[in-house]
Amino acid sequence: MEIKQEQVLAALGKVTDPNTGKDLVSMNMVEDLRIEGRQVNFTVVLPTLSADYKSDLTFACMAAVQEVYADAEVNIHLMARAQTAQEGEQALPHVKNIIAVASGKGGVGKSTISTNLALGLKALGARVGLIDADLYGPSIPTMLGLNGQRPQIREVYGKPKIVPLQAYGLPVISMGFIIEPEQAVVLRGPRLAGIIKQFFHDVLWEPLDYLVVDLPPGTGDVQLTLVQTVPVTGAIIVTTPQEVAIADAVKAMNMFRLPSVDVPILGVVENMSWFTPPELPDKKYYLFGQGGGRKMADMSGSTLLGQIPIVEQIREGGDSGKPSVLGDEPLTKNAFLEIARNTFKQVAERNEKLAPTKMVHTS
Repeated sequence: MEIKQEQVLAALGKVTDPNTGKDLVSMNMVEDLRIEGRQVNFTVVLPTLSADYKSDLTFACMAAVQEVYADAEVNIHLMARAQTAQEGEQALPHVKNIIAVASGKGGVGKSTISTNLALGLKALGARVGLIDADLYGPSIPTMLGLNGQRPQIREVYGKPKIVPLQAYGLPVISMGFIIEPEQAVVLRGPRLAGIIKQFFHDVLWEPLDYLVVDLPPGTGDVQLTLVQTVPVTGAIIVTTPQEVAIADAVKAMNMFRLPSVDVPILGVVENMSWFTPPELPDKKYYLFGQGGGRKMADMSGSTLLGQIPIVEQIREGGDSGKPSVLGDEPLTKNAFLEIARNTFKQVAERNEKLAPTKMVHTS
């Protein structure tokens, strides 16, 4: 029986990429397929030749082809994927940009910003994922209507991998999917670090343009583990206009600006900028003062990505599992879309002007 290229590709389309859970063909990992008599020759392109699954993947490819053509001689060449300038030492080669959303203190609406930013970027046509890294207070499951749901575990080449849950076409992982809603999280540094690393390395993230990471407030173990685990493209600082919030936000900003960390600040989001009553949509009451977000942006040498007013629909959207950027209320929807558009611009400008971020390596 003559060996046909389309059938070989169909067979290889059943072999799983261990990083994304998708097939090798759709991930463009099969190159230079040549058929010479009974010999089937092709290259499998890997993120790195040090991958520990090389042998399993090679045998899986051989078995897939020989299931269709039992007498085929399968010759597989493994090649490391050439990294582009912006990929650098990318730990997740199929994720183009990792955006950290941080704040100095709790209660400033950071998770609301993270959720609506991720969905806003998706609304602009990007492929986006979301990590809820606030392990002590995971609120994103509620905001996305995923409370009580559990991720599936899928075995890939003998290793368990986590399949992220989906909300509005957005893949998301959270500690809230693992524990009960009322369960207290009691974790110390090493355990915290282990979970954060799992969220990156043991989750089957599909190819993404942006992976948004919602951090806990402050500058603790989770933040340190993040910059040690992946190269972060940039950070967004969330604050309110209030002076006490600015004082804490500066600390979060300065952590990313440490020479040993060196993560660019993409911009600042000012939340709770003013209160607008439903019956007076053009009226603004500045309950927490004015100018805090602009002040933070100037201090960080970045830009004010946007201002979010205090509007009842934002609270309702977070509680009901339908974030405001997906709603019909134009004031809040447009405000979050503006932040997404400005983030898109800032990431593009950062990648054009600056070298890729490097992971923090400890001695």
